[in-house]
Parts: sequence; C-alpha cells; structure tokens
Amino acid sequence: MKILSYNFKPKIWAIIVSTIFVVVFIQLGNWQLSRADEKDARQQQLEELAKQPTLNLPASPVKLDDLLYREVEVVGEYVAGQTIYLDNKTHNGVAGYHIVSPVRIANSDMHVLVNRGWIATGTNRDILPSIPEVKGEIKVTGTVIPPTQRALVLSDQVVTGSVWSVLYIDLYQEQTGLNIQPIMIQQEDVLEDGLIREWVRLDTGSSKNLGYAFQWYSFAVLTVIIFMVLNVKRNRTKN
Repeated sequence: MKILSYNFKPKIWAIIVSTIFVVVFIQLGNWQLSRADEKDARQQQLEELAKQPTLNLPASPVKLDDLLYREVEVVGEYVAGQTIYLDNKTHNGVAGYHIVSPVRIANSDMHVLVNRGWIATGTNRDILPSIPEVKGEIKVTGTVIPPTQRALVLSDQVVTGSVWSVLYIDLYQEQTGLNIQPIMIQQEDVLEDGLIREWVRLDTGSSKNLGYAFQWYSFAVLTVIIFMVLNVKRNRTKN
C-alpha cells in the first residue's frame, strides 16, 4: 500500500525572490490606493467649487490655479478672425472640432479664450464648417479649464491655417498678438448657434486606480500560490 506524504522545503533563493515580488506588488497596490484617495479628495474639492457662486472674470491677469473649475462669467466682445478649430474632437463617435474664440474683456486690452462647443467636420475636411459670427457685446458663462489639454496628435504640425491639433497658449499669443489670460472658459450658455456643449462630466478617475490596486494585490496572491505549488513535493512510501 502506498502512502502519500508531502514535503515543503523551498530553496533560499526561491524564498527571497518570491518575497521580493510579493512586497513589490503589495507596495504598488498601496500606492494605487493612495492615488485613489488623493483623487477622491480632489473630486470632493471640485464638487465644492462647483457649488460656489459665479465669479466675474477680472480684466487684470489671473492665475489658473486660483480659478480652476470655478464657474465664471465674462463680458466683452469676440475678436473677429481669430477663432481656431481644435481638431480630433469627437461627440457620440462623430469626428469634429472644438471652436475656440478669444473674447476681449470689456474696457481692457485683456482677452480670454472661450471653448464655444463642438461641431462636426462634415464630409469634406478641406472645407471647414461655418461658425455663426457674433458681433457686439456678449456675456459668456462657463467653467474655467486649462487652456492646453491632452489630445490625439496625428502629426508634428500643430497649426494648419485655422485648424490646431493642440492649443498652446504661448504660441496662440505669439501668432495673434493678443494679451491672453492663462485660462480657458468652457462655455455653458444655452444658445441656438449650432454648436454642441454637452461637456463630459469631470471625473478624477479614482475607480481606475482601485482597479489597478486590485490587480497588484492579485499578483501578490498569485505569487504566493505559485511559490507554494512549485515547492511542495509529494512523496510516496510503501507500507
């Protein structure tokens, strides 16, 4: 009769390597959890900012960090001939542009860029979609966002006429000669101008970090399981 017994005698190098992997995976998981906590705190801060009263954008220079994600309003006039088309913007899976125009703030030489909304490219990309011209004094209400944002860039050429793949505010100031505030207003006014302003709700993305943390912890558990399986030897003895 054969009797099965098990022997667990892992080699020192296997213990060391497995321990290192487990510790690294756990540390990476903990780091992702800390990032998730930071993003949750940031999300709460953004939600509090959204509840604050609307600010009147001053004509004097401002700082992006002081106004980021605050709702502001500005009174002034659109500057003719300086509107740009931010390329590679989609809405419901349809390719298009974000229309960005500078507003000269009333009674000053200071300007602010306004993202007026999205419009489809149309069937022929060589012909830009027409944008309604707005003359006279206007009041724009919206949320302050960074003027330069991550975007899909298909070539090294940033500017092609009025079409920009990425907006660099320094380059825009250089090309237009306008004095620009270091912010952009994401317009939220309800207007019948053919532009779509269904902005994606701001989300700091902590759920993604939680998913990564789960993956790293899973790797740590898997390492322990593999270590155990590879180092448990089955012995057979006869009785």
